[in-house]
Amino acid sequence: MQKGEKVFVAGHRGLVGSAIVRRLDSEGLGPIVTRTRAELDLTDRLAVDRFFADEKPAYVFLAAAKVGGILANDTYPADFIRDNLLIQTHVIDAAHKSGVKKLVFLGSSCIYPKLAQQPIKEEYLLTGALEPTNDAYAVAKIAGIQMCKAYHKQFGMRAISLMPTNLYGPNDNFDLQKSHVLPALMRKFHEAKAAGQPSVVVWGSGSPRREFLHVDDLADACVHLMRTYESPELVNVGVGDDVTIRELAETIRDVVGFRGDLTWDTSKPDGTPRKLLDVSRLHGLGWKAKIGLRQGVEQTYAWYLANVAGK
Repeated sequence: MQKGEKVFVAGHRGLVGSAIVRRLDSEGLGPIVTRTRAELDLTDRLAVDRFFADEKPAYVFLAAAKVGGILANDTYPADFIRDNLLIQTHVIDAAHKSGVKKLVFLGSSCIYPKLAQQPIKEEYLLTGALEPTNDAYAVAKIAGIQMCKAYHKQFGMRAISLMPTNLYGPNDNFDLQKSHVLPALMRKFHEAKAAGQPSVVVWGSGSPRREFLHVDDLADACVHLMRTYESPELVNVGVGDDVTIRELAETIRDVVGFRGDLTWDTSKPDGTPRKLLDVSRLHGLGWKAKIGLRQGVEQTYAWYLANVAGK
């Protein structure tokens, strides 16, 4: 990517897309093209085709997706598989037809088998059963990976697939009905502290292990790989280290300053027992995460206080 080349960031208001925009802005790359959902419905094929024909972006970061936590995925599986299949199919196909130089497709680490050997290597894809609480979303993302590979094979399209681990940071979703574990815990602890509550209920047993990557690190990796990586084989993007949900909750409680107890609701699902990505391929491509979990949680809580709390 060079300055002066048009870049389309699909999903620029979301957690990932907004971080990619910040990263591009930091280098003066672009012009950056964005559209809100009201301005461009990515599930509408004709609208997407018209947009690409008119704008002709040179590069595309496909960060638009319907996303959510365990509860949302398990409650609305039809919405997740339909919307994600439509979004990625329309954008990848229109990018090809309009002559885009290169596209980055962003998936999710939930594409891997529920009981995959740890840490998870890229080649473990499609070697076992998926986690049932989010299998509809995972199947859609797997289809996106395969579509990028197919368009590369048949048309020579430069499309790369990146699989981020669990993400957090500015512009995360703090809706307790739809959010992922880290922002949900942050909001729970903040509101419990404000209300003077003696304890906070946390879903599950606290024993599952998860890896957490600050979204600004992901954005940096996206730009690095857009510039340097050409293979259609997917690349894991993560930290290479994990913590238990209990350790995560204790870190967030400490950062927020909540002094009450944690109560574990073991009637609620734990999800996958462990999900740690093998990032040796990523490290071999010259990139490593820079933001530690404690530092990232502190930065995210400061953003939450400034932008979400009490509003």
